[in-house]
Amino acid sequence: MDDIDPLSCYRALLARDRRFDGVFFTCVRTTGIYCRPICPARPPKLENCRFVATASAAQEAGFRACLRCRPDAAPESPAWRGTSTTVARALRMISDGALDDGSVSKLAGRLGVGERHLRRLFVDHLGASPLTVALTRRILLAKQLVHDSDLSMIEIAAASGFSSLRRFNETFRDQFGRPPSALRQRAARSKGGPQLTILLPYRVPYDWDAMLAFLKTRAIPCVEQVESGVYSRTFEVDGQRGLIYVADEPDICALKARIQVGDLSMVTRIVARLKRLFDTDSDPQAINHVLGQDDLLAPLVERRPGLRLPGAWDGFELGVRAILGQQISVAAASSLAGRLAQVYGVPLAAPVDGLNRYFPSTERLAGLDIENAGFPRARAKAVVEFARAIDSDTALLDGGVPFSEAIARLKAVYGIGVWTSDYIAMRALKESNAFPRGDAALARIARGAGLQGGNKDLEQRSETWRPWRAYGVMHLWTADMEARRDAIAA
Repeated sequence: MDDIDPLSCYRALLARDRRFDGVFFTCVRTTGIYCRPICPARPPKLENCRFVATASAAQEAGFRACLRCRPDAAPESPAWRGTSTTVARALRMISDGALDDGSVSKLAGRLGVGERHLRRLFVDHLGASPLTVALTRRILLAKQLVHDSDLSMIEIAAASGFSSLRRFNETFRDQFGRPPSALRQRAARSKGGPQLTILLPYRVPYDWDAMLAFLKTRAIPCVEQVESGVYSRTFEVDGQRGLIYVADEPDICALKARIQVGDLSMVTRIVARLKRLFDTDSDPQAINHVLGQDDLLAPLVERRPGLRLPGAWDGFELGVRAILGQQISVAAASSLAGRLAQVYGVPLAAPVDGLNRYFPSTERLAGLDIENAGFPRARAKAVVEFARAIDSDTALLDGGVPFSEAIARLKAVYGIGVWTSDYIAMRALKESNAFPRGDAALARIARGAGLQGGNKDLEQRSETWRPWRAYGVMHLWTADMEARRDAIAA
């Protein structure tokens, strides 16, 4: 990308301004190293600097990651989202492992574009090829695991997506000029086996309390819970089951995720899901700049500048819960989802802290008759039809389908209307511009703000919030939840 102002970047570099961490990277021509803006090393001269938007662009240009500031620990650049929806969808699929075993040609086919066109889009928007982006993700995750875990090198190679230890060692030497063992800090291996802890860096501010409050009220009993500032849940991905625990580490501007899974090759996909769930890659300054210009949102943005858009661990799970929650309270929806998991979910061999079920898969629910199991008949039928639809159209919720097309396909499923499809798009597809039309809470908020047309008037007003309408909705929902809680307490 060539639209970066070198002088502005250099000033941010001299100030070691944390607000720009992840916004750009500094490539130093005299050393062949690229750094974060907050690197503690002596700053280079301006004429020796080249500024790029992504770590992949730096590696594509032949620069190696700095061992002091650790670019692997930087929040991902806003440029990862690109200015192209095709690039954004491709990045999501790459983070889910599309290029671990597949080719760029197959990725392009899933996106409905030609391979040459996809390569050109990546160079235009990210300054690097799809393969370089995939390799950068793998090598930076590997570097983080070398520093922060007690996994063996074989385990790290598997966890970061390398097909062999030899390939891992060769790539590490190419990128850092030394073997991975040279970077490892000696630490005793825990008696209980490998401890896999991953840091998920974010840009400050990050409103962890608001994130947990939102997830706690919607948590599915026996599958997920929020206790003592920690989010925990069971999970099943491609037949592999495990547990995750996530807590905030504000001193290092990162969430700390502890992952328990038998197959370490799943780690890259697990990390990608966690980033979407907790919205760690968003840029609060850019979002707040747009939303703060609306008189209705300005005081809410000022009150909670670090508010994020909660995503979903699994799009199918979220969709089922949304269907069950139609026209009932949030608490009642969670209770129904918990009962569904208890009846049809696979039990844990050893329950942990109230977690005792894995959420049932599409295959399991698609083949069951749950209408006579005590669930509301219409919603039970809708859950089964939704499971069948996703089971036969796996691409619908993987980010590879354009937003408008995904909405249309979702609305074609029995029992999924406008609100449900918009809500799924907002959280499961991470569509930042989604607006849940027909939402009862938004209608009440709108009338309270003097918009007599309710939800329709608010939707029209939200046009000025683009491309962050979903974040505006989150501010309204959060403020409404707090107001109702305070009213009950009074």
